Amino acid sequence: MGKFEALDDFLDDGLTLPVTGKDGVTREYHIPDPSAEAGIRIERITSFAARLAAGGAVPDQQVLDDEEELDLYRLCLGDAYDRLKAETSWSMFKHVALTTMFWITADEDTALEYWRTGEAPGKAGRNRAERRAMSRGSSAKGAGSETRSPASTSGTRAEPRPRRRGGRGRDRQPI
Repeated sequence: MGKFEALDDFLDDGLTLPVTGKDGVTREYHIPDPSAEAGIRIERITSFAARLAAGGAVPDQQVLDDEEELDLYRLCLGDAYDRLKAETSWSMFKHVALTTMFWITADEDTALEYWRTGEAPGKAGRNRAERRAMSRGSSAKGAGSETRSPASTSGTRAEPRPRRRGGRGRDRQPI
């Protein structure tokens, strides 16, 4: 039987991100690997959201309220939470938190894809014009649908043909 190497030989102890603060200065923030308890909670929350998204179901109620959303970010960011919250704008703070969440729940490549694009992993291939066109879709005012509605059959139905007697064509008499 072979020997196992120590886990720290290939696991990252955290994620370091270059983030521009409200003062315009870019600093590196180290987000530590979450505790096992925090990791389990993050997995539970994100897997629930992923199941909803995969099923295409829109939840009857908000999945996370504002406080729970910030709690998720606190779980993801750990010791870096307070510093990031104080030194960055909301959009930068949220982008860092979501990048970290993808790192925790998936891997570094997934987090990097989100970091670079701001798009959910797997959806990042589209350019800005394509995303705008998709968001407009057929909901734009005055846009018509390519598919016509079926015509009404109310009152225009043909009379049913009389049933023939005698089986499947044998000994059939012309009408």
